[in-house]
Amino acid sequence: MTITFSRRRFLTSSAGALGTMAMPYLSRAADRPAVTHGVQAGDVSVDGGVVWARTDRPAEMLVEVATSESFRDVRTLPPIAALPESDFTAKMLVENLPAGQDIFYRVRFRDLSHSAIEGEAVTGRFRTAPADRRDVSFIWGGDVAGQGWGINPDDGGMVTFSTMRKHRPDFFLHSGDTVYADGPIQPEVKLADGKIWKNLTIPEKAKVAETLDEYRAAYKYNLTDDNLRAFNAEVPVFVQWDDHEVTNNWSLSKDLPAAYKVRDISLLAARAGRAFHEMYPMRESITEPGRVYRQISYGPHLDVFVLDERSYRGPNGANHETAYGPASYFLGPEQIAWLKRGLLNSRATWKVIASDMPISLIVSDTPKGGSEAVAQGDGPVRGRELEIADILRFIKMAPISNTVWLTADVHYAAAHYYDPNKAQFQEFEPFWEFVSGPLHAGTFGPNALDNTFGPEMRFVKAPGKDSQNLPPSAGMQFFGHVKIDGASGQMTVTLRDRADVALWSTTLDPKLA
Repeated sequence: MTITFSRRRFLTSSAGALGTMAMPYLSRAADRPAVTHGVQAGDVSVDGGVVWARTDRPAEMLVEVATSESFRDVRTLPPIAALPESDFTAKMLVENLPAGQDIFYRVRFRDLSHSAIEGEAVTGRFRTAPADRRDVSFIWGGDVAGQGWGINPDDGGMVTFSTMRKHRPDFFLHSGDTVYADGPIQPEVKLADGKIWKNLTIPEKAKVAETLDEYRAAYKYNLTDDNLRAFNAEVPVFVQWDDHEVTNNWSLSKDLPAAYKVRDISLLAARAGRAFHEMYPMRESITEPGRVYRQISYGPHLDVFVLDERSYRGPNGANHETAYGPASYFLGPEQIAWLKRGLLNSRATWKVIASDMPISLIVSDTPKGGSEAVAQGDGPVRGRELEIADILRFIKMAPISNTVWLTADVHYAAAHYYDPNKAQFQEFEPFWEFVSGPLHAGTFGPNALDNTFGPEMRFVKAPGKDSQNLPPSAGMQFFGHVKIDGASGQMTVTLRDRADVALWSTTLDPKLA
């Protein structure tokens, strides 16, 4: 089934010319600016958050906020414009909110040409970060609509988002591959058992994304899923990106496949970056517009350090350099300095490092045989591992306690415990890395582990080498759930599947500084 997005033409006469005969026509919903893809909130802090929506024409976004679902204490915020230049998206930073409070918001749009014409309101909610040491709950995962597995109504759509919503988490940490801009969605896919997977489709997803509008369409396609829109209306997102927001395994050395008529990877990345920032409720950087890495503080127990392991990396080469330089960049010097400052200054019980790629799982970049991730094989620190070694050494020497790494990318669930006594590089304190995903994509793995930092596989759930790219209907879709106990500060990490089965769990005790 093909979905098409269109907008009915509306009256273009001046507001003064709209008499009583015209107003009944304009009262119909189709003739008013609509919220086209639901609402979202994101980057929530102790006193505010960002609200996002998209409409179907030049309009003003009108936002109201309240601390009760009845909107009895409603506060109306100044309108902001949604214009063609941003594909009619708009986002607003809502500030001066009470801490630890459920916030309800309403979004509607007012036609720019006719100020008397307003669309229907769509409601959402989020919870501001606590000022005190109360319980915190959040989920994480990545990889959505990959490998051609799109929205299949016969399978319930993107079921994992419905499952995650039932946990009522404080926020969702989206670990990247939020879309597959390089992954066409075909109407049908034949499964191994002979059955047919039937995708909803849109014209723009019949090919790889190259134009700005095609990149935007990848996000709009995902937002046609009922489960995802319902989830977004209730759970704020802390989002990061990885490669598929642009194209598979992209770096500045990327050789584009023949499917691309646009041959400039930097141009594709620029268009993709603009669409990414337009389509998510992120706080924007003034010092570096378009920056993805940022720190989000969610109360006394938690600081989240959202990394960008894509924008500043060197080429996907052999990754064997023994001296640090541009060829071995993964985060890059500026981002590493920012991370060190943030970790050093953090007073939160837990410092979660949101890494869009795992540290020690080997991910190759074929056909050149280069390295896509950090790890490149057993042995001493080399290539991109130089940056990770520097960060781990800094954490030990500072000293900084209670760091946990959360990641996705490899399309299976795992838990890795890093032990310096088993490592080639030993200048670090033991720590955990937890892997989840895919949320709605093909399931792969498991990948080989590199022993440089001494990872021990404590848990893995993957299909095995003889059964790769399983569809979402196979059930092997995974997300992680983190709970921090307000009284004790203990962190419990649980890996779950889309049926909400708890596959594995561990509870970590905080070290007292």
